[in-house]
Amino acid sequence: MTLPTSRRHFLQLAGVGLAVAGTGLPRAAAAQPAPAAAGPVLLNFNECPYGPAPAAQQAARDSIAGSGRYQFALAGQVRDVFATQNAVPADHVRLYPGSSEPLNRAATLWTGPQSALVVADPTFEALGDLAAARGAQVSKVPLREDGAHDLRAMVAAAHARPTGLIYVCNPNNPTGSISAPAELAWLLANKPASTRVLVDEAYLQYSDQPSLIGQIAQRDDLIVLRTFSKLYGMAGLRLGVAAAHPERLRELSSLGENPLPVPALAAALASLGDAQLVPQRRLQNAQVRQATIAWLGKRGFSCVPSEANCFVVDVQRDGSAFAKAMADNGVVIGRSWPIWPQRVRVTVGTEAEMAAFRRAFAKVAGVPA
Repeated sequence: MTLPTSRRHFLQLAGVGLAVAGTGLPRAAAAQPAPAAAGPVLLNFNECPYGPAPAAQQAARDSIAGSGRYQFALAGQVRDVFATQNAVPADHVRLYPGSSEPLNRAATLWTGPQSALVVADPTFEALGDLAAARGAQVSKVPLREDGAHDLRAMVAAAHARPTGLIYVCNPNNPTGSISAPAELAWLLANKPASTRVLVDEAYLQYSDQPSLIGQIAQRDDLIVLRTFSKLYGMAGLRLGVAAAHPERLRELSSLGENPLPVPALAAALASLGDAQLVPQRRLQNAQVRQATIAWLGKRGFSCVPSEANCFVVDVQRDGSAFAKAMADNGVVIGRSWPIWPQRVRVTVGTEAEMAAFRRAFAKVAGVPA
């Protein structure tokens, strides 16, 4: 069974994980168990296995009675709280039903037959796919050996032809690897003046890396995307943020607007009000991720350094066949990429889910459990 792994597609399967039991994590982190459910272990879409925080779930439920109204004021509250917490002007922030929508709008606005796109390889592919469909030249620049974007090579590619957009996913999907602040500063200082930079920070909250969002008040060529789909566990609720100069936001909104889902707004506001949620889940994810990577390393399987809720492992054989064998053993993982046919992406689940991953991996790879 072949399963798509991009966030452009959603798997309609019952069950999102196993119950947490004996996690060994700090009490605050372990206090957010994943819901128990039957079915395969799903480690393929970079979803948060813990779902929305308890307060966010309650807020979403409470919002249903009033969701016959558009609740524009609630959207304004979420925007204002997000802007305040990130120290940016409120008119530099716009909300969307997920961050994929502004990503797709960026491709529509700023790429085309005369405006190329520069991306890393591998990276999240939706922007490149849409740009290519619009007739844009998509320059794919291989990641460095350490998994970081080769930003200097990407700048060189942008100078080689008229380029409308450079896309940087930081931390990167599928690898979870990061590009250092100094390298990002070099990119902004040396890119073509007319080229815009889109920084996708969907996974930033899993990392200790600083955001570029504070620079949008000083630059009109930088767009930063955030999402509530990942660490906040709201992938199915759909809410994202585009932060940029007001003129860039006006360009994005020129393609039309829609009211936002009220339960998502309510859940987002509750999530932003929980000061402990991000550090707790960051720690929880890092502990489970690093323990899994260490287990793989002891058995001779290398992983790209990750600071996200996913990692890429070299399975030393055809990645597609390996992923199918894992699915046959009840654990659905991500796919491989053309540039890395023997590496597969794995989403970080709960401790119980990663224990199931280890058992299946050991069986498929023929190594000790």
